Amino acid sequence: MKLIIGITGSTGVIYGIRMLETLKKLNVETHLIMSQWGEKCISMETEHTVDYVKSLATNTSDEKNMASSISSGTHKVDGMIVAPCSMKTLSAIANGYDDTLVARAAGVTIKEYRKLILMVRETPLSAIHLENMLKLSRLGVVILPPVTEFYTKPKSIDDIINHGVGKCLDQFDIEHDLYPRWGTF
Repeated sequence: MKLIIGITGSTGVIYGIRMLETLKKLNVETHLIMSQWGEKCISMETEHTVDYVKSLATNTSDEKNMASSISSGTHKVDGMIVAPCSMKTLSAIANGYDDTLVARAAGVTIKEYRKLILMVRETPLSAIHLENMLKLSRLGVVILPPVTEFYTKPKSIDDIINHGVGKCLDQFDIEHDLYPRWGTF
């Protein structure tokens, strides 16, 4: 399994970090792209460094490197997760505006009919946000905001983060134990 992971400048970078930590433990190959604001949010929201986050990925590319292997459909991957996905990135993807490598790689993922998961982070949602999500959903993109669940009785923020990450991994049939399944608790 090979996945592209994008981290953009929206609150919730811990979802992308936990995704990378989990995928590394599961020996899933990852290619990381972080937007400039995604990198800034790491120090604003977590105790981690950008270097630590990069160390979790198998490969990394600068968001400005439009010649990266993942900017081409001939580079084979199983899919892409953008966690978190800012509304700016959502708009760029929905409108084919490939101004960054995250948007370009997502566009390639769509055109190659590979799975794309967007952990969108914004509230409240405007009609523009909803229209962009609907446009992408109609193309098969999975819109997966990290919505907190309570049926598992989360006891910590980590439990909540793990559930969101686990829901993404479920989309790729990646086995994990990040949260208890319905009916198992």
